Amino acid sequence: MEHPTKPARIVQIDALRGFALAGVALVHVTEQYLAGPAPEGFMQDINGMPDQIMQGLIFFFIQGKFFALFSILFGLSFSLQMESAARREADFSWRFLWRAALLMVIGYIHQLFYRGDILTIYAMLAPFLIPFHRVPKKWVLGIAAIFFLSLPRFLVFFLHGNESFFGLPSGFQNPLETAYFEAVSTGTLGDVFAQNADYGMRTKMNFQLQPFGRLFYTFGYFLLGLWLGKIKLFRDTESKLKTIRKTMYWLIGGFVVSGALSGLVFSSSPQPVDFSHIMHVLGMNFSDWVFLAMTGIILCAFILLYHKASWQHQLTFFAPYGRMALTNYILQSIIGTFLFFGWGLGLIGQIRTLYLVVIAIVLIVIQTYFSKWWLQHYRYGPLEWLWRCGTYLKWQPFRKGES
Repeated sequence: MEHPTKPARIVQIDALRGFALAGVALVHVTEQYLAGPAPEGFMQDINGMPDQIMQGLIFFFIQGKFFALFSILFGLSFSLQMESAARREADFSWRFLWRAALLMVIGYIHQLFYRGDILTIYAMLAPFLIPFHRVPKKWVLGIAAIFFLSLPRFLVFFLHGNESFFGLPSGFQNPLETAYFEAVSTGTLGDVFAQNADYGMRTKMNFQLQPFGRLFYTFGYFLLGLWLGKIKLFRDTESKLKTIRKTMYWLIGGFVVSGALSGLVFSSSPQPVDFSHIMHVLGMNFSDWVFLAMTGIILCAFILLYHKASWQHQLTFFAPYGRMALTNYILQSIIGTFLFFGWGLGLIGQIRTLYLVVIAIVLIVIQTYFSKWWLQHYRYGPLEWLWRCGTYLKWQPFRKGES
């Protein structure tokens, strides 16, 4: 017999995923899908003090945190898939590996439009999750802590320093980056594809691997999501609300302490900050703890609010958006790059941040209502359905009522 709370649990996870994706969309639209440094003086003649305040709020509360939340949910989904297969006395490991290979293909196509694609990174890291499925939950959390302590980051720094990988020049401002900005701002779609297929992919991997990168932290978030699945956080959330509330208070304390440590280290480090000194790397580590704590605070707050009757309906609004997260993530990039890049409307650098926030909200709302309508007629989003068909190597029921 199905657990009676299963439907509500699934809706809660879908709503959380949609909420995370909304935050990702807000960041990407306000960054105008550059996924990298802008030229000096970019937007200075357009943005005023209110726009700068908005940029600060987005950086403080959203940037990096909702991506981290999205990564946690990837690890949680892996845990749920493996658990579901285990109930059927099946092994999902090889199929999950194949599923990751398909995600790499989907992600690389997305990469052609937007060099900040994260699906290729997820696909690269996903196979390393498989052995952890059988690891006891306390060890999963302990190994995640190793990544969050940034031991891999320090290892890379001591072995490689802050030198660029893949033959790229050091620093954010260089001729290659200038050529990239020209391609996205005035070039054709073919120009953008050519940039993102090669240089864009190299810059992304360079960013992920350098000391200020996110590759190792992303896997730590995967493991954290796997751990949440192992402790069955979403199976009986009601009984865990008190613990979640206490955890949030501890995370608030961790946020304050980490922020203070980050400020102290950077203020006493050699200037300018270029991550060539061990103190810069240490300061970045404390900054990442700020991101980690804020991500945990957002996660706990979402769960606590979701279990209040006055909030549940509002947060459930994001559930259709989350159920079609893959389709919506890629579609929002295509729409966004069309709005800003030269192959489309070419509006990059022409819209102040406050209006960009409005555009992002409108995009999220439209996609959410479209997802709700779509899921009334179809079992899955279009890309979710194709991914599922590829995973099982046979056509899956698509329309509701099909068997």
